[in-house]
Amino acid sequence: MSLALATLLYEWRRYMAAVVALAFSGLLILAQVGIFVGIGKGFTAQIDRARADIMVLGPGAKALFGGPSGLPRRMIPLVYSHPEVTQVAPLDGSGGRFQNILSPEQQAKEEARAKRAGKGKGGGGSARKSEFVNVTVIDAIPGYVTVPTDYMQSMIEALRRPYAIAVDETALKRLGVKKGDKALYNGKTVYVAVVTRGYPNIIQPTLVMSRDTLRMLGEADTGQRVGPLMVEIQDPARAEIVAAQLNKKADGKFRAWTRQELADANSNAMLDDQIIGIILGFSAFLGLLIGIVITWQTLRGAIMANIKEFASLRALGVSMGDLRNIVMELSFWVGIVGVFAAGLLTWLVSLVAVAGGVPMYFPPTLIGVVAVFLVVISMVSGFLSLGILKNSQPADLLR
Repeated sequence: MSLALATLLYEWRRYMAAVVALAFSGLLILAQVGIFVGIGKGFTAQIDRARADIMVLGPGAKALFGGPSGLPRRMIPLVYSHPEVTQVAPLDGSGGRFQNILSPEQQAKEEARAKRAGKGKGGGGSARKSEFVNVTVIDAIPGYVTVPTDYMQSMIEALRRPYAIAVDETALKRLGVKKGDKALYNGKTVYVAVVTRGYPNIIQPTLVMSRDTLRMLGEADTGQRVGPLMVEIQDPARAEIVAAQLNKKADGKFRAWTRQELADANSNAMLDDQIIGIILGFSAFLGLLIGIVITWQTLRGAIMANIKEFASLRALGVSMGDLRNIVMELSFWVGIVGVFAAGLLTWLVSLVAVAGGVPMYFPPTLIGVVAVFLVVISMVSGFLSLGILKNSQPADLLR
């Protein structure tokens, strides 16, 4: 075991402040990235978990929600003509106002509360909810390309009934409904037949319904243009090859993406957003500033506390260059411990966030970048602390 690592293990209390500073610097960045990417994943969860191997978007689209993702309906037969394509379905959706319907007991309580408040009959109450919602559509057929892989048979059968909708469990309280309740969507009665899990959307609640229900509500897309196409092929392992062949066949009329390509593009589009980029850039700057200042001062104080030990090493013939290497190695190990501490803190925060219905997702590439970032902070702090070694004079041992 090296001297630097032994020093860190036996005198860990002196370096704890530096480790904590690095951990919170990493948490500051990771938590914000996790929330922003998690919000984006909430929008696309229905698509990310669909059975589609390939998505076909308009030629100018850079992500699912960036640019013209729709395309002419006549492109469907062109995609279907590929011999390996087995299913093609357009992604349809809508949006509107959702209002809960109170039971007679809830209505009586609301009227009593309104009466006490002096508002009279019809006064507003906390039980009445009215929200704008997104609507996404599935084809309520087992194994169909638009059905998410985690939908059970019973959920699909429930959504097959007219006017049945699915709501994520995190949106129930916000919408004021529970399973079995009736509600109004754009003035028409629907009922909550399915409660899903793992599809949170903290910006705008999302309803899932069958394509037939959307058609009965008069909001199905029947025009000459359709939304992005979800494509299933015979062998999912050949998705990249088939997507390339479809793009060649399209000749610029559309672009076929593998599901992973589109997921990466959606995440990058979220992080490339100007406002989000400014927020994350400022967070990174704060993390860098706080991390360097606290880690530098902590390392400096710890080295000063061990200055007699360093002086003893010099008296034994250890060169100043070797002492600098010890300090830099010590900084490196502090950075490594800080990375693990940041990971532990981020994991705990993500558990709390998920319990509260806030989605968080951490791209592996970004986790690697933040880990390197923390080690660099620690190494820079160690470099700034090297000057204190000038005080490690052997003559000081005689005082």
